[in-house]
Amino acid sequence: MDTAARPAFRNATAADVPALVALIESAYRGDDSRAGWTTEADILEGQRTDPEGVLAVIEGADSKLLAVESGGELVACCQLEHRGSHAYFGMFAVRPTLQGAGLGKVIIAEAERFAREEWGVAEMHMTVISAREDLIAWYIRRGYARTGEMTPFPYGNERFGLPTRDGLQFELLTKKLG
Repeated sequence: MDTAARPAFRNATAADVPALVALIESAYRGDDSRAGWTTEADILEGQRTDPEGVLAVIEGADSKLLAVESGGELVACCQLEHRGSHAYFGMFAVRPTLQGAGLGKVIIAEAERFAREEWGVAEMHMTVISAREDLIAWYIRRGYARTGEMTPFPYGNERFGLPTRDGLQFELLTKKLG
């Protein structure tokens, strides 16, 4: 991908589900994910998402899944969900071989712009596995703040992966938009 070129954003459709699942899995799980820096392969095995979960985001009344393309190829995606006074940002994946080149910054800025301008929300929320200090530091550099508000990882629910260690939890990060 030419990182100088602006990627194209579009709403994902049901036809995109197989490619989106493959992208998300490659960014977070298994050996392919180790080509990038956002891998969860050292703390979680199994799946990151499934076709049903991706389709639910695409078809949700208050959500969208942005597909990000460059040169006609799917290179990234992110979920946005309108939750009243704030938006939720999730399911963020960048092709592992493109990570670290600035694409993530462009995508999160577009997601924030959309949430602020189209939904009129004043804040973006996301949850990150608290053990992912490198990823949390990346979000802090983008203006997000740690809240200390934790939610337990759904141990025993293989739909979210198979933890390889105890003590995993999600931390809420927030950012004022405006």
